[in-house]
Amino acid sequence: MEGRVPLRLELDDDPVGFLHGAWWPQSRDLQPEAADLVDHFPAAVGRINRLLISRPDWDSPAADGRALRRIVARRGPIKVGSFPSDDTHLMILTMATGRRLRLVVVPSDLDDAEGARRMRAVAEHGMPAGTDADWDRWDDETPAH
Repeated sequence: MEGRVPLRLELDDDPVGFLHGAWWPQSRDLQPEAADLVDHFPAAVGRINRLLISRPDWDSPAADGRALRRIVARRGPIKVGSFPSDDTHLMILTMATGRRLRLVVVPSDLDDAEGARRMRAVAEHGMPAGTDADWDRWDDETPAH
């Protein structure tokens, strides 16, 4: 895609708490941003098979009132899941190996200085203050009864 900057992704081999890093997408449009993440994700880390999103981070997490079920990357379709009321600002990447990586999604509308500051803060300190993530729920996607 023209006019795009390189993937803004910070990964940590030694994660802080439950987090493996941060991702700063360029817009709130899930299809192109997730495709960019999948297409440019470091091959040494692995291949992304599925994305679990926090819907409030995106302007387009649903189509016709239904949750978006897949995005299309260069290598083909990628499954997408979400929790309807979640606003943890996390994206869970399920790798081809089954490993899960948890990324904080940094808001796309931040200026360069603030976005870079937040990326560093996540890498150094983990989840931002005030975030109350239900980690067990993120690891168990079975429907609630």
